[in-house]
Amino acid sequence: SQEFCIQQLKLSEKFYVEACDDGADDVLAIDRVSTEVTLTVKKDVPPSAVTRPIYGILGTIRLVAGNYIIVITKKKKVGECFSHAVWKATDFDILSYKKTMLHLTDIQLQDNKAFLAMLSHVLNVDGFYFSTTYDLTHTLQRLANTSPEFQEMSLLERADPRFVWNGHLLREFAAQPEIHRFALPVMHGFIAMHSCSINGKYFDWLLISRRSCFRAGVRYYVRGIDSEGHAANFVETEQIVHYNGSKASFVQTRGSIPFFWSQRPNLKYKPKPQISKVVNHMDGFQRHFDSQIISYGKQMIVNLVNQKGSEKPLEQTFAKMVNSLGNGMVRYIAFDFHKECSRMRWDRLQLLMDQLAEQQDEFSYFLVDSDGKVVTQQEGIFRSNCMDCLDRTNVIQSLLARRSLQAQLQRLGVLHVGQRIEEQAEFEKIYKNAWADNANACAKQYAGTGALKTDYTRTGKRTQWGLIMDGWNSLIRYYRNNFSDGFRQDAIDLFLGNYSVDEVESVSPLHIQKDWKFLALPIIMVVAFSMCIICLLMAGDTWTETLAYVLFWGTASFGTLAIIFYNGKDFVDAPKLVQKEKMD
Repeated sequence: SQEFCIQQLKLSEKFYVEACDDGADDVLAIDRVSTEVTLTVKKDVPPSAVTRPIYGILGTIRLVAGNYIIVITKKKKVGECFSHAVWKATDFDILSYKKTMLHLTDIQLQDNKAFLAMLSHVLNVDGFYFSTTYDLTHTLQRLANTSPEFQEMSLLERADPRFVWNGHLLREFAAQPEIHRFALPVMHGFIAMHSCSINGKYFDWLLISRRSCFRAGVRYYVRGIDSEGHAANFVETEQIVHYNGSKASFVQTRGSIPFFWSQRPNLKYKPKPQISKVVNHMDGFQRHFDSQIISYGKQMIVNLVNQKGSEKPLEQTFAKMVNSLGNGMVRYIAFDFHKECSRMRWDRLQLLMDQLAEQQDEFSYFLVDSDGKVVTQQEGIFRSNCMDCLDRTNVIQSLLARRSLQAQLQRLGVLHVGQRIEEQAEFEKIYKNAWADNANACAKQYAGTGALKTDYTRTGKRTQWGLIMDGWNSLIRYYRNNFSDGFRQDAIDLFLGNYSVDEVESVSPLHIQKDWKFLALPIIMVVAFSMCIICLLMAGDTWTETLAYVLFWGTASFGTLAIIFYNGKDFVDAPKLVQKEKMD
């Protein structure tokens, strides 16, 4: 596999990156002053260079202090995809082109540090994958339907831009085809690869979830779609089986409800979703499904939101818009997951699977035999969603994928007639755990914590311990969504190029001053509450005097708390770099 060494010269004006594989003479030279990127040869690298191994270049980015290069410094092998090694990038380094920071003012230094912290934050979120020889961004079916010219392209040129998370960081490299071998497309999401055996027959089973970098962000700040029709938290999940040279694949997608709606954090446990009243929803809605149909064929929408309470208007609007679209390629089914499965009645999910069975058989799956001949194509796709497209969605996707796998393994001769996957204890364990890990990865990337309901995905049962863990994760989600997601959203916007650092900007958006009340009110509330407790513990001369004090301070603390909650939107950690209101 291709490795790179980054050679950083202490006295020189350049970074040199050379491939470590034998016989490669090309060296990438990055001028640290002019920032120009060129190809040179090994003999031009000064012998005094300080060498360190790297496993790829993630790209370059401009911050207040000038340009930085981000490199992959550690990797872990995930497995092999048709004899191609697939790696997870586990550690990164951000190196400055500039040798000194003396040209910066204190405020600029502070801003630069904040931007570096944002980049580090994104890089620390688990789930960056790459391969130096295999195109991870495309499904098997897309790869099978390509031209010979496509096969000749570099991995960077042919990658699906939706799933290249370092696309913005590589824009300088993308413009120069001769240096593409040094620039790897990196996807974000989840990959599991397992060698499995049923009835003594060995096969590879893979699960790949590709997160879209369009309309990417965190749970409450990025909902619905943008004007281009890109949906929030859009993930393409592909399940692959490789047996005796034959390959089968089943693809599903998840994505936010595709019209313009928002659900801004406001200190409440569940902020009320707001459907925009000022835009034409149909434009973005149509764009979304036009591109879905081009990419995947027929669409079966599986909407799992509640059909009462605050989620009800979203379900009604979605159903109404599919009707108005009047496209025979797009069908819609709503299933109130929480109502149907209340009081641990998880067997009722079978009701939905029965409703979808005929549609699934019609969509089929992709299958190519050992001679490379395409036997069947997948004609359509299930597009599942709940509110976050995480917990409920993942449960349903794992059930649909299992049903497809059942058919594939029977057709390939791995399962005997009448045998069911559920009865294969060893494989079933691998299968359930991989889908639960997939749920956790997608949830951490979007909501900041592991997924809920994974006890069901792992064991097929809802457990008391699972409910406790869901409660704990919900608490952490509440804290993060209200008090740290603004920073997380800013970090993603910076990384993906939705915000570019302007060196000449006198005041950066990071210095937006908060109103006095944001400091004063919480302090008043804490003081009043403390006084209330003190008055309770240190009783006055008479009980009426104590009661009067407790009532006064109690009223003050609860009154202040009420004012804080009333102005909840102003007290949460909101993104500073990109005005989300304008974008929605």
